[in-house]
Amino acid sequence: MEMYSSQKAVLEVEYFGEVGTGLGPTLEFYTLLSHDLQKVGLSMWRSNFSPDKQSMEIDGDELKNGKTNNISESGLSLATSDIVQAPLGLFPRPWPPNADASDGSQFSKVIEYFRLLGRVIAKALQDGRLLDLPLSTALYKLVLGQELDLHDILSFDAEFGKILQELQVLVYVHRAIADLCFRGAPIEDLYFDFSLPDYPDYILKPGEENVDINNLDEYISLVVDATVKTGIIRQMEAFRSGFNQVFDITSLQIFSPNELDYLLCGRRELWEAETLVDHIKFDHGYTAKSLAVINLLEIMGEFNPEQQRAFCWLGCGNFGGAFLPPDPIINSQMKHVETDFHFIWEKSYGI
Repeated sequence: MEMYSSQKAVLEVEYFGEVGTGLGPTLEFYTLLSHDLQKVGLSMWRSNFSPDKQSMEIDGDELKNGKTNNISESGLSLATSDIVQAPLGLFPRPWPPNADASDGSQFSKVIEYFRLLGRVIAKALQDGRLLDLPLSTALYKLVLGQELDLHDILSFDAEFGKILQELQVLVYVHRAIADLCFRGAPIEDLYFDFSLPDYPDYILKPGEENVDINNLDEYISLVVDATVKTGIIRQMEAFRSGFNQVFDITSLQIFSPNELDYLLCGRRELWEAETLVDHIKFDHGYTAKSLAVINLLEIMGEFNPEQQRAFCWLGCGNFGGAFLPPDPIINSQMKHVETDFHFIWEKSYGI
């Protein structure tokens, strides 16, 4: 990607040992790359459902591990430990300012991953390709050069953001009321120290001082700064550096976060039979009124988002469209889909 990202020509991908080229393999390349960039082992992203995550537990609230279905190369679900679980979208994991960035260190690899991410997103936008990369609204704001604050944390980690907001309210109320409790417990009894929640290696303030009502405001400010500013600044600098190798990132500022998400990931909507008819060409004696077609569209119209993704992956190895290969014999000899238009061969069975 580093070699070709600076070129204005449209990037097309060809796999060694396979004769197919064109849109199909290229879309699959972007899909597979999107998934690889979401791997837990890269340490790029915050995760709401990490198995070893130490949550901010208050009043006995326990971390509940959620599970979502991710589609693997074979269309089967991936283990939740393989892909970062971020229901509200991906957002960079904070790294402490003193993290070792020398060559070969884990953080230096994270920096290179974000530089690669910048190139990939820029090239996808330039060539009009879609990515299966659910970025958070807050991250889009950073890409557009906007500043983040405490309220933006709600957009990628709702529970954490809610806790910070409730603590911030205590700071304001404390000026009028002396003895305050958070969810029934005094601040001192929560035993917060000056490390970043979920990231104990990220020290917000040197020393062994614990958080109380008097320094709570300082604690909240340091947490917010580490989460959306200082802790991710080098990652975002690397992202912009990679992006600018393709075209100037400031040219995106004419878009809103939602518009940028639409350009990059496409429209996320449930299928409807009436809409699907407009995007299907019927042939070989079939029409929109054929019983087999009606049954197929009815089933597809009942798909949930994950089933839509699985159907698209089954058809062409990417989530950008629902196509099936036109020649089963050729396709059975190849791993990757090599054509742009595909047929669905459906046999009508009597009841």
